[in-house]
Amino acid sequence: MTLVTEPTAAVRTSHPLRAESVRGFAPFAGAGILLTLGAMLAGSSARWQGGWAETAAQLHQAVLITAPFAAAAGCWQGGRERRRHTEELWGTVVRTPLVRFLASALPVVAWVVAGYLAAAAFAMLATWPFARGDRPHLALLPGDAVATAAAALLGHVVGRVVPTRLAAPLLAMAGYVGLGMASTARSGSGIHLNPAFPVPFASLPVWWQPMAMALWTGGLAVAATLAYAARRRVKALVPLAVAVTAGALLAHTGNGLWHRDPLVHRQVCDTSTTPAVCVNARYAGMLPQVSGALSGVTGKLKGVRNLPVRWADRNGAPRAHEAELPTLAPFGWSVVRGRLTSPTEFAWQAVGSLQNPDCPVEKPDARVQRADDVVAAYLAPSPQQKYFDDLDAQGDASHRAELRKRRAAKARFAAMTGDERRAWLSAYFAARGDCDPKGVPSL
Repeated sequence: MTLVTEPTAAVRTSHPLRAESVRGFAPFAGAGILLTLGAMLAGSSARWQGGWAETAAQLHQAVLITAPFAAAAGCWQGGRERRRHTEELWGTVVRTPLVRFLASALPVVAWVVAGYLAAAAFAMLATWPFARGDRPHLALLPGDAVATAAAALLGHVVGRVVPTRLAAPLLAMAGYVGLGMASTARSGSGIHLNPAFPVPFASLPVWWQPMAMALWTGGLAVAATLAYAARRRVKALVPLAVAVTAGALLAHTGNGLWHRDPLVHRQVCDTSTTPAVCVNARYAGMLPQVSGALSGVTGKLKGVRNLPVRWADRNGAPRAHEAELPTLAPFGWSVVRGRLTSPTEFAWQAVGSLQNPDCPVEKPDARVQRADDVVAAYLAPSPQQKYFDDLDAQGDASHRAELRKRRAAKARFAAMTGDERRAWLSAYFAARGDCDPKGVPSL
């Protein structure tokens, strides 16, 4: 007797999370985050590309976009069964409501976080070739990623509860407006609960701030999920308590959540010139460029006395015997992608700081103004000087007369010998350093 067996086909069923992650709406949500954030970063690249702190601040500020987008994506996914009219069918499956909820929500959460992190990685790679100092700032990324995930999870709850197709776009608009208004606020105990709160300039978060922010936003999202889908809704009190505790800590600490970047207090100097040229340690790699832009000025100042000791790049007023270096930050003006946009303009501004422009002046002195004009024209002429001279030449008699006096002063200065010029400049800088307009030598 021969035993004949029928061939059996092995039925392989994929996990629901895998099916949702590969074929559902979730990948499009992640791609949307990546493309939207990528377009925003590309449009503002001049303001952050080349500085690690600037890149980190821009990525943190992007939560203003990613959180509402993620909330709208989660909301759209949450209302899927209602749009398909399959709610009753899903209610007959063996899985618990919480498992069914997570099977639909987690793929969107994972994909939007992946989209945000991918955009952050691209931004870091874009900054790396142009960085001129400092180091990558990654402390805020975990908290921002959790805030984006929490927004998607909360949006999914809203999509399940609110029975309208307009819930997703309305939630996105409400989230954007709410976060935007909270980000512009500068006072109040609740401003530090905002996950998109702007990073204070040249500041770093305390080590536990990202963790507390993650517990605050993530705890609220988990509490809302359990309150909606768990069989025992009392379980929602645990993550809610965690969120409230973290939120209270954030609100109570306030401005203490941030501390000054230690590099801000350091200067990196080129002492081979007089005055020395110093830049903030955050942009140490730009020192050769800055020294090169000022080389024409320092070369003409050899042998001149009574000069400031250095140009210093500090946040605030320069110290005694220092002149303020023209600002390198914020990026997008004098510096773009680690390069000075106009070395000539930069040098002219640096000469202006040597002339001690902060001296109190009760009444403009034409003689002092002509001396300032002569010094600036000799050390680093303004790129706009010819334009203003042409305006004076076309003006009334008083403007034309003043233009002739300025040109005559420049001619007398140019006719000086090297020793005479150095002596005149030494007397000039002594008077300007003491804010003594009467001591400025005549021409």
